[in-house]
Amino acid sequence: MGEKGRRPAVRLTARGAIALALVATLAGYVLTALLGVDHIVGAAFVLASALGAVLVNRRELLSLVVTPPLVFFCATLFVELGRAFGSVSIVQSLALGLYTSMTRGAPWLFAGSALVLGVAWRRGLRDNVRELREELKAGAEVSRPRQPFVPEPEGYFEPKVYGTPRGED
Repeated sequence: MGEKGRRPAVRLTARGAIALALVATLAGYVLTALLGVDHIVGAAFVLASALGAVLVNRRELLSLVVTPPLVFFCATLFVELGRAFGSVSIVQSLALGLYTSMTRGAPWLFAGSALVLGVAWRRGLRDNVRELREELKAGAEVSRPRQPFVPEPEGYFEPKVYGTPRGED
């Protein structure tokens, strides 16, 4: 009995999908260090991002779509911080390592972000954006009671002198 449109048994929250992508990217960095194959990091990131977009709850698609660049950057920052602690100049090593890793991972980052956006669009991202716009419009339409302008009393900002003046000694 094949039901068309049957939902998978596993559903993730946006946090779960983001955590999946982060852990998979970090695991990709570990495997790259062990095996010496540079493409493992990017492939792990793209696959985990796509899997997260497929498994996330539909109402949380909007939250997931904006996070792949942040996830990739955080994983790269964590790895490069670990590498930089063994060097003489931590800041210089961190800056150079981040630049190199982010440059090397840019095509993978773009592919993962585009894939997540495509999958989310197909799964109903358009509806999430529409609902958000309606909520924002409804929030903006709530009128607040306007209070008339009441100026401060005259002399309010003038300095006050306390006590009695000193006598000249």
